[in-house]
Amino acid sequence: MRYANSMCFLFVCFGMEAVMNLNKKMKKYIKMMLLFCLSEIFCVPLQKIIRTMQNEIPLIDCPIDYIFGEASGRVLNEYMRFPCKIKCGVYAFMAKGTARATVNITQYDFQENDVLYLAPNSFFLVHEFSEDARVIYIVLSSSFLEKNAYSIRRPRLTMMDACQIVHATEEQKRVILHFSELLEEAVNCSPSMIDSERMVHVYNLIHLIYHDYFVANSETKSQPMDRKTEIYQEYSELVMKHYQEWHHVAEYASALHITVPHLCSTIKQASSRTAGDLIVDAIITDAKAQLKLSIAPIKEIALSLGFENVAFFNRFFKTHTGMTPKMYRNGED
Repeated sequence: MRYANSMCFLFVCFGMEAVMNLNKKMKKYIKMMLLFCLSEIFCVPLQKIIRTMQNEIPLIDCPIDYIFGEASGRVLNEYMRFPCKIKCGVYAFMAKGTARATVNITQYDFQENDVLYLAPNSFFLVHEFSEDARVIYIVLSSSFLEKNAYSIRRPRLTMMDACQIVHATEEQKRVILHFSELLEEAVNCSPSMIDSERMVHVYNLIHLIYHDYFVANSETKSQPMDRKTEIYQEYSELVMKHYQEWHHVAEYASALHITVPHLCSTIKQASSRTAGDLIVDAIITDAKAQLKLSIAPIKEIALSLGFENVAFFNRFFKTHTGMTPKMYRNGED
């Protein structure tokens, strides 16, 4: 309570004019802090206050254990500006419309009735969505997932396959919509009904529904994976695991015990992209996320991505984006 009162006091001292001069990221942070203060002072559950934010999904992580609700174009538009590293776990249902997005280094087309799971620590960028796009989601914070690691069941995904999609039938769609309505009604009636402990069971139930749909979907579409696809998946997973330290195709070819020419030709045939493109995509995606979502010095970001020379990192970034890291961070064209 003392902390909450102090925050409100500081806000009053600095005044609204000072807040308006801050950048968007700081405004968003202050907004969340004020919500926290209101929750503490008036003893109102933060989940209830959060719902007044019109289903605004945090770009990085949940400020509370969980958030669920419905998102439309306004929220999806937030994820079009730059890649975000999503630390939380997300289940989402494309109730209406379509969307195209990249998760890590793979692009996906989401159709109406698609159910998807987005693994924690995935890079996410929306490219486009239809005007009628409507997404029902449930998001669990990284801290909640960590605290309940042994209780929560999650899909087992590779680093490359960080997003898993299941297309629901009309009957399955009705089950999902009915379930989400019941969950929302339960919380609206009594916010304390779905506490963090009960949320573990709710999330596990969602996982079981999703798993059943995934298994049924896989059985109807099961096809043996050819060697080219297998190599592509192994390579993509290695890229997401080692892009911060391995910048050359030869390093990945060695790990896969195949020749560089064989790896390059296989990736090209399997994806119409070069092996080098995937490495560059991973590095640039991480760099963009750090530049926009952190205040770390550019030199520090360069080091985190395996560039000991910041000048070389600047040239690399400009070659592939058309602007320097500083220009990108500042939003310059």
